[in-house]
Parts: sequence; C-alpha cells; structure tokens
Amino acid sequence: MQESMSFLSPQLPIRSRLYRTLYKSTDFCSRQMLAAECGISMPTLYQNLAQLMDEGLVRYSGEDRSTGGRRAQGLDIVPDVKLAVGIAISERHLRIALADLRLKELAYRMVPFDLSSHLTGKEALLPGLLDEFLNDQHVDRSKLLGVGIALPGLVSHRQNKVDYAPTLGLEGIPFNLITRGIPFPVTVENDGTASGFAECFLQRSGNNLAYFSLEYGVGGAVLIHGEPFFGDHSHSGEYGHICVEPGGLACSCGKNGCLEAYCSAKRIETTFGISVSDFFKGVRQHVPQYEALLYDMLRHLAVAINNVHMVLDCDIVLGGFLSEHLQPYLPVLKQYVLAGNRFIRNADFIRLSSVRHHITPLGAALYYIREFVDSI
Repeated sequence: MQESMSFLSPQLPIRSRLYRTLYKSTDFCSRQMLAAECGISMPTLYQNLAQLMDEGLVRYSGEDRSTGGRRAQGLDIVPDVKLAVGIAISERHLRIALADLRLKELAYRMVPFDLSSHLTGKEALLPGLLDEFLNDQHVDRSKLLGVGIALPGLVSHRQNKVDYAPTLGLEGIPFNLITRGIPFPVTVENDGTASGFAECFLQRSGNNLAYFSLEYGVGGAVLIHGEPFFGDHSHSGEYGHICVEPGGLACSCGKNGCLEAYCSAKRIETTFGISVSDFFKGVRQHVPQYEALLYDMLRHLAVAINNVHMVLDCDIVLGGFLSEHLQPYLPVLKQYVLAGNRFIRNADFIRLSSVRHHITPLGAALYYIREFVDSI
C-alpha cells in the first residue's frame, strides 16, 4: 500500500477536493453543503462539478427532505465507474473478489488453487481463472483499474519479490513469476497488511491499530493514523512468528513455539482432519478434544496480544476467516489477556473485525481503488 497525500489538503486542486469530500461522505451532501465544506464559491463549484460529471465520476443522488422551499439535490460519486479485483492466495485456495470504488463487494469466488503448479507450469493458471471470473460477472475490462494479489508472506516492494512465505513454500520468488500472464496492472502485498488496511478504510476512523489476520497462517499489520507502517524492511506486523511457547510446537518457518503454530486454521485441520466450520460446530456441541484445542489456541493468542499491546499500546483487531467463529469466545480470550497483564484494567481494546467475510481479497483490491481516488 502506498501512502497518499493528506486526503483533503487545501493544496489539492479544487476538483480533487470536491471528489474526495464526496467520496468520504456517508450522509446527504448538497451543492451548497459541498461548497461550504470545501470553502469555495458556487460559480467555482459549478465549473468543477460539471467537469466531474462529464467524466462520469459524480452524479446527482436524489433529493433531500423539503424544509418548506425547493428540495436540495444530493450529490455522490459514481461507485461503479471503475472496479478493482483482489485475489487472496492461500495454501489450498484462491479467493477472488470484485469491488467498486466504495470497496463494496460485487462478486466473490473461491476455487482450489496450487500456486506451485502456477509457478512451475509452462502455462500460467492465474490469468485463466481471472478471465473466467470476469467473464461470468460480465465485467467491462475498460473499467478495471487493476488486480491486487495478497499472500501470507514477507514481501519486498523494493526488490519486487516475496522474501519468505513458509506456508506456501516460497522464498525469494520474484513478483513477476506470480503475476505472469495477467493483462492488467497488478501488485503483490502481504495478506495481513491488505486486510488491516481494508479494516481501517471501512471504519473510516484513522485510528492506530494492530490487526491480526487469523487464517491458514497468522499475519497482520500495524496502522498508524490509518496508514500502514511497513517497517524498514516491510516486515512489520508478522505476529505469526512471535514466540508464545518457547520450545513448543514446530512452525512452518523452522522455529518452535510461534503463534502461527498454535492459532492457525492449519493446526485445526492437521490435528483433526476436519474443516474449520466442522471444528467450531463440534466446539458448540462440547466435544471435549475440540474445546481443549480451542482454549489452548485462545491462551496462546492472549500471550501474543499482550506482547503486542505492551509495545504498541493501541487497539487490537482480530480478522481473517477464523475470526468469523470467535464472537462467542471473545469474553474468554479477554479473561486470558487480563490474567496475563497486570498493567490493564480491562481488555476492551480487543475487538473482532467489522468485515467478517472476504476482507483479504477486498483489501488487495483496495490498492488500486486508493490509487485511483488519489489521482483525481
């Protein structure tokens, strides 16, 4: 994710300020309200607004309630004038989401996918799957801004390569081997960073937060005032490889005791040979061995949360598809966190992601949405 200039800086061109004001608005906005918000005259507003409408970027969106005089017409951006695709690659599956400029999910698909076959085969697999998805959704290719790819691993944007992705068996793989054959602008990002940025974007809070992505692997992101903090080597937010049990379970990274070894979907599936959904169904039915594993996962997750909170002192958000099942067990997790930290009085800084489904591919798509909005 690239950092953008101040979203509504007075130094921006007027048309940019108008568009971005409408973009971030969630309420009714009339021409008079827009002019006042941007600090410009009505003639200047009309001139710039006409340009935005001619380009198909802004539209009238209906009328406000009358207060006795003429009804004011509302304004809004045209969210589907441009689209973006996000692809999340995991150990076994490919998840594809199509989103409009508001990051509203327009279509979604999950298909079995073997990245190693894509990398080593003579014919690339991703372009065909992407083309089939776009055809099924009747997507006008001229509207497509680009394709964001998210995967569980350390990525280096400076060197355009995946440094290390143990769950995928990748090390030092150039981005172009993954993206080959895709006929659109394409970028590669860490899945936790993409998900965390989408969470912050949709919440519109601009707050500091540490985002944990709990999926087949465990990753995450650090966001400062709503912007991702990458660290000096783009390795920040790798919560999955915090040691939560010295000498503990073996991790795919080659160490022992990592959070990922204790709190990933892979642990559930390899331990019992069942899906995550079936596991939590068994927990609800009080299957003893399932409950024991869940509480062990929560205890180790609490250790990592305390470590991160002690360093960053900010909200902790739990996302990824495992988080879809954690709501009933959040009080237990908070109890474990409180028991392990004598410096806090409550654990209200922990919450589940507001986006329970498909946040990783949506976060990947957000790269090109943000880039487009910043270009207006």
